[in-house]
This record gives sequence, C-alpha cells and structure tokens, in this order.
Amino acid sequence: MATTIRSEADVLVALQEAIGDKPGVLATARGLSHFGEHALGWMGLGTVGALVDKQRRKQWIELAVAAFVSHAISVVVKRIVRRKRPHDERIKIGVGTPSKLSFPSSHATSTSAALVSLAKLTKNPLPLLGVPVMMISRMVLGVHYPTDVLTGAVVGAATAEAVARIGKAI
Repeated sequence: MATTIRSEADVLVALQEAIGDKPGVLATARGLSHFGEHALGWMGLGTVGALVDKQRRKQWIELAVAAFVSHAISVVVKRIVRRKRPHDERIKIGVGTPSKLSFPSSHATSTSAALVSLAKLTKNPLPLLGVPVMMISRMVLGVHYPTDVLTGAVVGAATAEAVARIGKAI
C-alpha cells in the first residue's frame, strides 16, 4: 500500500511541476473547487435549468439528483475507506478541504454525474470534457491521488446512468 501511495504522490508532484505554475491554472482549479464543493454548483445548475427549460425540466432535475446522490455516495465511501489526503512533503496543497479523507474524490464524483447527465440532456458529448478538467484540478491542488479522482469519475458516471434509468421508469 505504501508503494502505491508513493507512486501516486510521484504523479501529483510531476503534474504540479508540469502545469501548476502556468498562468491561471491554480486560480481555475480553485474556482472549480469552490463551484464543486458539496456538489452545490452542479445542483444549482440543475435547479436553474429546471426553472428556465420547462420542456426538459425532468432531465434537469435528474442532473441535480445525480449530482446530489453521487456526492452522498462518495461521502459514505470516504467514511468507510478512510484514506487520508496526500501528505507527502513534496506536494503543494492549493486549497482547503472540509475533511481529511480523500477516496473517492467527491468533486470528481458529482462533476461526472452532472456532466454525463448534461451530455445526455443536450445530446452533445462536449460537457464530458469537463470531467478530466475537474479530475486534473483536484490533483494540481494536491488534495487527491489519481485513484481518488478516477474512482470518483466512475462512480459519478454510474450514478448518472442509474438516475436516468430510474427516471425513465417513472
């Protein structure tokens, strides 16, 4: 286990060295962090969409539900797994976090759920480009290992699919 964490820490260090000091990278990553905190930005997007797009209200609500449910799943899994956030002295921490637990990334989870839902809603794959952006931002900020964000993205996408299927059934 320690070797795995060391290897993942090496990835974070390399990523931070490669792009962490580029203009706008940290500011953008912090902005994404604030938007995605507790899935509030994604739930807000779903709520606004439901209010202004009456024809697709149900799909917008499903987006908000997928973001909420996926975030809740990630919080429960974090409390079971109890993996600590990166703590290697080489890693620069670029944002505060509400907990010391990292697996899976709640930001990657709710972002994936919301953007998979949005891609389905718009019938356009472009929103999916935001998923790796959020994943990278969490690693640039030094608050998640690669397996945290990868697992979060998978859980979020699966949650979006489940919510969409349940939505079709009712």
